[in-house]
Amino acid sequence: MAPAEQPAKRKPRKKAAWVMRSAAQQLAELLGRPPESVSAIKPTEDGWEADVEVVELERVPETTSVMASYRVTLDKEGDLVAYERKRRYTRGQIDRRP
Repeated sequence: MAPAEQPAKRKPRKKAAWVMRSAAQQLAELLGRPPESVSAIKPTEDGWEADVEVVELERVPETTSVMASYRVTLDKEGDLVAYERKRRYTRGQIDRRP
């Protein structure tokens, strides 16, 4: 019997939870505002992309506060290499899907 073939070893990726925290913390440092949440995360060939929600303008009542969704790009080590604001909306806004 031939010995079982070993799967090719690959460099382990950072864990998604770690990447989420890293994206939120690094964006907070750049914007000077704490993130509200991370609404999406996905691995890419070059690292990771995450969508981070941030309160840009606090209002009363809270449902009228202005929020922003930022797309954050991280390299394979988890370092932020780019970010851009994708959209602004009020906290109480609901996206309409066709």
